[in-house]
Amino acid sequence: MRVRVSEPIRQPMLLSEAKELAAYIQTLTPSQLASVMHISPSLAQKTHQLWAGWSARESSLTPAIDSFVGDIYSGLQADTLHDADRQYADEHLRILSGLYGILRPLDGIRPYRLEMGYRLPSDAYRNLYTFWKDAIARCIPATGTVVNLAAIEYSKTVTPYIAPDRIITPKFLTLDPKTNEPTFVVVHTKIARGAFAHWMIVNRIEEPEQLKTFSDIGYRYDQRLSSQHELVFVCREFGGKGLSMRLAK
Repeated sequence: MRVRVSEPIRQPMLLSEAKELAAYIQTLTPSQLASVMHISPSLAQKTHQLWAGWSARESSLTPAIDSFVGDIYSGLQADTLHDADRQYADEHLRILSGLYGILRPLDGIRPYRLEMGYRLPSDAYRNLYTFWKDAIARCIPATGTVVNLAAIEYSKTVTPYIAPDRIITPKFLTLDPKTNEPTFVVVHTKIARGAFAHWMIVNRIEEPEQLKTFSDIGYRYDQRLSSQHELVFVCREFGGKGLSMRLAK
């Protein structure tokens, strides 16, 4: 993880809501966390300790763009972005979060474990979509195209509140070598979403028509399968294996 001292770390836009949610989660026992998150008792104990140490103190924060792990963030390759790219990303990229709601790349956060789809024990927080309502969507600019690279679990906090004709959703498919038909491969799609965001950042992609020119990690735009608001990209041989530990071999 590389933190640039010159970069200011900001408070997240919905920090007050995050504090409220975190304060509640800190009251849960390890057994409650295990039930909610469907994790083992030992991992639940570690998660309980993680939450016990959570705070919003500025001295303990890390930029959001450097904080997340997983296939989509492997594809994003944040550690390869130059300073100007990181500043551009901070202006244009938004990260959706179960705890923080929505984050700019240079917002400061603490490590946490909370997926948007978790159902917490209290009625007040049982459904995070109800908790967040339209608060996340209200942080999105009121005009312009929104390129949706989020999983459905997270995009549901935004798409119901934004006009459909503003949203473009890239879709990534891999040709099945047996049938030669495009198919959905979860890990490929996750890495491709991150790679697409990386490509948009380093190439300063801002016009919708430019999105069709994406050709990284083996993908090409397929006009036949695409529509105006869903752009389909197909790869014959997935070129992002080295970006994920799960596909390293």
